[in-house]
Amino acid sequence: MKGLVDELLELSDPETDKKIIKSFELKDHLCPEIFDGKDMKKEIINSLIEITDAFIEFTAIDLFIHDIVLTGSLANYNWSEYSDVDLHILIDMGDVNNDDKTNSVALHDIVKEFFDSKKQLWNSTHDVNVKGFEVEIYVQDVDEPHVSSGVYSVLNNEWSVEPSMKKEDIDEKLILEKGEYFAKMIDAVIDNANSGKDETKTINDLRDKIKKFRQSGLEKGGEYSYENLTFKLLRRNGYIKKLIDLKNTVLDKKLSLT
Repeated sequence: MKGLVDELLELSDPETDKKIIKSFELKDHLCPEIFDGKDMKKEIINSLIEITDAFIEFTAIDLFIHDIVLTGSLANYNWSEYSDVDLHILIDMGDVNNDDKTNSVALHDIVKEFFDSKKQLWNSTHDVNVKGFEVEIYVQDVDEPHVSSGVYSVLNNEWSVEPSMKKEDIDEKLILEKGEYFAKMIDAVIDNANSGKDETKTINDLRDKIKKFRQSGLEKGGEYSYENLTFKLLRRNGYIKKLIDLKNTVLDKKLSLT
């Protein structure tokens, strides 16, 4: 029977990668399951508010919610079967357990890390879907800059940033080449881990490299930068999950006493 590390070595299908890249292309309308024209459907608004309430109860912290927003491809014209419901809950992290209102960078980082952990635990233990699209929750500081060409305010029932139907040039060849480059790096580290090597540092370095690669693209070219689309390719074809699963597997082995 194959172990997890062996299963991680299974390669992505090139035809699937091409299909994923085609999904980046703009459609001439917003997702009809979520929007009626340009207005979010009432049942979707009610559902997203209900999901937010359940998550806030899960955190066990009394929070003032500045807004709930839908962002990502479902708030844009490049939605597809691969889209998630990117649900961002906007709060003031400086208000959390900070009675003296001190502006502590360290405290802010701790609060952010807490909500990131809660978000990951929620997303990993709940399978919530809206009209067939998986819900991904993110707690965002109200002052945190967010690079997105489409943002819909659920609480205000209006566009904060209305998406444009302007066609963007997508360099399919470049995205496939860069995606293959990172995929081979991920496969190599999986292979090394499978042979018994401690790849902890390499895994962390590779995750940081991919994260910085994507962030540089978002800062320079926005959502349609080839760096961000390459990251989306790796996420949708399963390679980002491979890397995360490998990190967990390697750590579990290091901590286990046999």
